[in-house]
Amino acid sequence: MILDCAIIGGGPAGLTAGLYTTRGGLQNVTMFEKGMPGGQITLSSEIENYPGVTGDITGMDLMDPWPEQCKKFGLVHDMSEVVNVSKVDNIFHVTKEGSEVVEAHSVIVATGSVPRRAGFKGEDEFFGRGVSTCATCDGFFYKGKEVAVLGGGDTALEEALHLTKLCSRVYIIHRNGSFRASPNTIARVEKAENVEIIYNATVDEVYGDNMGVTGVKINLENDEKRDLSVPGIFVFVGRNVNNGVLKQENGTFLCELADGGQVQVDINMNTSCDGLYAVGDLRIDAAKQVVCAAADGAVAALQAMKYVDEKLHS
Repeated sequence: MILDCAIIGGGPAGLTAGLYTTRGGLQNVTMFEKGMPGGQITLSSEIENYPGVTGDITGMDLMDPWPEQCKKFGLVHDMSEVVNVSKVDNIFHVTKEGSEVVEAHSVIVATGSVPRRAGFKGEDEFFGRGVSTCATCDGFFYKGKEVAVLGGGDTALEEALHLTKLCSRVYIIHRNGSFRASPNTIARVEKAENVEIIYNATVDEVYGDNMGVTGVKINLENDEKRDLSVPGIFVFVGRNVNNGVLKQENGTFLCELADGGQVQVDINMNTSCDGLYAVGDLRIDAAKQVVCAAADGAVAALQAMKYVDEKLHS
């Protein structure tokens, strides 16, 4: 049996793609997700910015009903890890762990990306309890408070600027003596009155109590130390894009990638390979918000439905 659509990844983008493809009439749609569906947002302790959701709700609570809704319309969840996607004679070959191959007319890849860890002491212990990788998601929790930002690229500085609108003071910790961001962004950061830039510094340790982070210890030049009494630190030291399933035996990729490894797509989530779509954090210029990932999944699903219909009935 050839699937109408194979969806790889079970986060908000993949689940929404599953909902739209099945409800829209595609037959034999399978979502491959080795773990429980929901994605990284399930690690969030509180969600306040998803449209229509009010009151106290965790990321796990938000995502809990999504798989059941998809299942209602016929989405099959295969708890297997996909290791490769290729295309042979206009049919996609989805290879699962153990070398089993599933064929599909279209594929939506929603494998996402993961923030790189900086590696300082306490980073894992306090992740989600004062250590964050998303100022847009978590900045509001520190309204009127002082926070730290680790990083020196465009993302770090842009997120720091977002925090300046909420927080009383933002410490930017950067390991080098100058930023590697765009000149305009650097200029805005340097003009911000509630920003303190700490150059040539690294984070040694984040510490706290049962409630979360209470401070950050940093290493300065000449073996000097500094202790910042802050309840939160935002870490922006890059992301690792999960594009491995698209790598072919000859070392190339099934579709065109950007310099950072993200998949190049157009406004309709089309990749350079017909019938292949990339959504969520995997694609270029992703907003890394649940609502945006869900929108990507819906757009890709509509495109996959059109592609499969034209392929099978032209």
